Amino acid sequence: MNEILHALFSTQGFVLGTLVPFLFVLTVVVFVHEMGHYLIGRWCGIGVKAFAIGFGPELFGFNDRHGTRWKLCAIPLGGYVKFVGDMNATSSQPSTEDLESLSEAERAATVVAGPLFNFLLTIAVFAVLFSLYGRPVMEPMVAEVSAGSPAARAGIQPGDRFVRVDGNKVETFADVQRLVSGRAGDAITFTMLRDGKEITVTATPEPMEQQDALGNKVKVAIIGVANNAELGQPRLVSYTPAGALAAAVEETGHVIERTGQFLQRFVVGREDKCQLGGPIKIAKMSGQAAKLGFEWLVQLVAFLSVGIGILNLLPIPPLDGGHLLFYGVEAVIRRPVSERMMEMAYRTGLLLVLGFMGFVFWNDLFGC
Repeated sequence: MNEILHALFSTQGFVLGTLVPFLFVLTVVVFVHEMGHYLIGRWCGIGVKAFAIGFGPELFGFNDRHGTRWKLCAIPLGGYVKFVGDMNATSSQPSTEDLESLSEAERAATVVAGPLFNFLLTIAVFAVLFSLYGRPVMEPMVAEVSAGSPAARAGIQPGDRFVRVDGNKVETFADVQRLVSGRAGDAITFTMLRDGKEITVTATPEPMEQQDALGNKVKVAIIGVANNAELGQPRLVSYTPAGALAAAVEETGHVIERTGQFLQRFVVGREDKCQLGGPIKIAKMSGQAAKLGFEWLVQLVAFLSVGIGILNLLPIPPLDGGHLLFYGVEAVIRRPVSERMMEMAYRTGLLLVLGFMGFVFWNDLFGC
């Protein structure tokens, strides 16, 4: 019995070691997303009936002075804001009466606020981390070139310095890794500085399985170069609050770009399906991050928040992007989309969303 209790409730056990970090990560991301809908909806004058974290039976809750029911539900895999007049709980779309009193900008703002708040959360997390811990960087130098690697075949040599990658100026070795890691199979142009002169070479990164900081096996694209302390001159960059905020905005933009790039490549079959996971994988990563420290856990919050924000912007009903798509169509045709067309679109979109959820659950349990 003691062994079972220890396995469940010790800091290395399931409850405190995995379940609690998972609930923390997911609850923060979902709460911020739904708070975006709630705040902008209220600002636009839309009544809110319920603000829920989770789905299914209510565990506990309360009513505020505006009549909104704030509640925590039994299935912690999402949440919703139910506006007055909504046909279903998960809708982000105001009622017909509210729509008549809202401008197109207010309608769109209410919907896009959820993903936007996710991105703002990521910026806030990075800004705090950069302020507290700074950022370690290395000069974009080549210390070693693996024999037979794409870099070797392209003519890159030890002592070269990366200047630009596909026209993008790089200042650190991490910049090079960021611009290469998600582009396996793409021919990339590198501008190198060698003996005071710039030369241009082309290399095609190859996929390689590595282990990330959380112990997960991931596939990244590499060209086969390495840096070292002598040439890379590692240092810690410190930031003022304003500088940390600017760096956080830039880093969040990079994360959004890489996530969007991954999804585009995934759709056309150029990414490993095992790179996508569902709640079980997120729970595992949450436990691993918690063991490394709270700063790792909030970094996971930041990355997951970007992913949730981007997924919700996909033009698929009933996601936020699906609502925006309808608003765009209505703006073009200058009349509301017919109820029959909306119903068909929502049913199709719901099937796609359920199919995606089934896919990531399969990956979690059996596929990878």
